[in-house]
Amino acid sequence: MADRRDFVKGLRLALRKEEGTKRTYLALARRESSETRRRVLEQLAATEAKHAERWTKRLVELGEAVAPYRDSMWDSVWRWILVQSGTDNALKRLEAAEDADIAMYEGLAQVAPTSKDRKVIESVRHDEQIHSGTMQKTALHGQSGISGPQAMLDTILHRESWHRNGGGWMGQAIYGANDGLGSVFGIVSGVAGATAGGPAVLVAGLAGLVASALSMGSGAYLATKSEREVQEAEFRRERLELLQHPEEEEEELSLFYQLKGVPESEAKALAARLIAQPENAVKILGSEELGLSEQSYPNPWIAAVSASISTAAGAFIPIVPFFFTHGYRAIIISFVISTMAHFLVGAAKTVVTGLSAWRSGAEMTIIGLGEALITYGLGLLFGPIV
Repeated sequence: MADRRDFVKGLRLALRKEEGTKRTYLALARRESSETRRRVLEQLAATEAKHAERWTKRLVELGEAVAPYRDSMWDSVWRWILVQSGTDNALKRLEAAEDADIAMYEGLAQVAPTSKDRKVIESVRHDEQIHSGTMQKTALHGQSGISGPQAMLDTILHRESWHRNGGGWMGQAIYGANDGLGSVFGIVSGVAGATAGGPAVLVAGLAGLVASALSMGSGAYLATKSEREVQEAEFRRERLELLQHPEEEEEELSLFYQLKGVPESEAKALAARLIAQPENAVKILGSEELGLSEQSYPNPWIAAVSASISTAAGAFIPIVPFFFTHGYRAIIISFVISTMAHFLVGAAKTVVTGLSAWRSGAEMTIIGLGEALITYGLGLLFGPIV
């Protein structure tokens, strides 16, 4: 009886996970401009939907009621953040989740009441292993009905636009909010300690907000602009080398593919086909030699705006109470909402890092509290002097 209860509980958890993952794949597919990649994501979603149908059917067979799936508020917010972080980063997080699901299915198989259940679970577990890393790499092959070297070539040429930078603008925004919140929370705590929450706190907080936002925005702009200029220079060098020494570049490409396990004859055929298309050859050479893509050039203005706005948003949180009240009441409210914000921003970082949301949120909270206590203590210490 205990095994049956455990099995039903495991089926409900698996059903919820499959439904949620399906919705995430579909949300990613709706944002995709490439028809090929959209089909891959829709195929992944269709597989998850089949799994969900299996578990729904089995629960009904066991006499269990199955309510229609509904996202919790947390699920909806988390999916939105994940999708905004970019396809590549979202897939990394989903692959990590698929790895956890494999372990979940192994546990479910142990409490399955029949050999038929165990066989079905093993089939689904195998699908999760495919999703965990193989499907994203192989599903592009054969989508257009082409096989052999041409399919390999198509896959390689799609790769640059499939793999984007880690967290996209969402990752930059999270780190900007982290910096703004931490720096101004420290300023507010220090000035509050020195003035017992007087009007100077608001002035200092606003000054810190503006300074932090401008500093982060200009820093992001200059760093991203420098990165883009370096990438552009590297691609210019590749174009020049291809123009001056096409035979050497063809041999280099052939060797790259052979090192990746492509048979020599196919590697040479791929290299020859690419060299006949100079612009595609430059893209592949840049990708293979340097890990760069012209399609993923960083945009300095997007980086600057994202960093400035997110830093200002994070920096605004600690000073909100001082618009409406002052003294220790404002200090306490600022402390509470800033502590909560530290946890939420820390948890949101897991969209990029893939770590535990609770662990990351707790770590960020502890650091923020430590910073506030130190600066508040300094304010108390030097308050009488100033």
